[in-house]
Amino acid sequence: MSERAERIISRREMLRGGALMAGGALLAPALPAWAFQAVAGSDQLTMMRTQTAAAPIEQVKLSGTLTMLSGPGGNVVVLTGRDGMIVVDSFVQPAWPKLKKALDGLGGGPIKALIDTHWHFDHADNNESFRKAGATIVAHENTRKRLTESHDLLGMKFPPAPPDALPTETFADTHTIDANGEQILLGYIPPAHTDTDIYIRYGKANVVHLGDVFFNGSYPFIDASTGGNINGLIAGADLALSMTDGATKIVPGHGPLADKTALRTYHDLLVTVRDRVHKLKSGGKTLDEVVAANPTAEFDATWGKGFMNAKVFLGLVYNTL
Repeated sequence: MSERAERIISRREMLRGGALMAGGALLAPALPAWAFQAVAGSDQLTMMRTQTAAAPIEQVKLSGTLTMLSGPGGNVVVLTGRDGMIVVDSFVQPAWPKLKKALDGLGGGPIKALIDTHWHFDHADNNESFRKAGATIVAHENTRKRLTESHDLLGMKFPPAPPDALPTETFADTHTIDANGEQILLGYIPPAHTDTDIYIRYGKANVVHLGDVFFNGSYPFIDASTGGNINGLIAGADLALSMTDGATKIVPGHGPLADKTALRTYHDLLVTVRDRVHKLKSGGKTLDEVVAANPTAEFDATWGKGFMNAKVFLGLVYNTL
């Protein structure tokens, strides 16, 4: 096995162990004992940042002025041009030097703005570095609120973000940015993955970034501790479907670049699992009994090998219905 493959597997297993701890007692009935011991006695957040940052940055061209970067965290989109760079999301903190190198390599001039799709660290971790580079930080008002709070999530403890890491410009419903020949529309998505989610739509290029409302090819994480729920996630996918067409390039929070067909497949998966779990729960089944019924059986080979395994995803669905 190659060193890179070992690194990817190690990170995946650690992520899975961390994900299993998400929500503490909320998911306890679905958790194997090893999940609570996977990173015991260690600084989970530092470990997660280090492991995530080790992934290489890969580039996909979306248009003449738009580029998707993937690897050390949630997918990043960069708009370049004479007005400077507008960046969506920022990877994890230790990846900043190579992210900055990648941005410089795009030749887009100074960094003018960073947009946070939501508050999670693998998307907003480098807010402070972008501020120091001269960028305005734009996000939904709930993102700023959540970043000022302490959180215990995925087995990691998050202290309040320092003042320089907080968004400098926030909005409640929609916000537009005109730059480099693009009109960028930012819109709030009611509580879905979290209560801080937004979409970013590039009208000229016909590109939409959905953040973690869309996990392409893996079961999604739902952060119930900050308002996430399965019905909201489905509604968010519905909203995204309504604003896209067959030619739209859709950037998920995690996973490869997608199109409307892939988004529809994801949406239909969520609906199917939600409906099956709802039926079982309404019939009086406990979470253990729902997991034992294996309502995701035909999906696990494709969707259950990423960030979340089937048992934990079922726990999140069950407990947010």
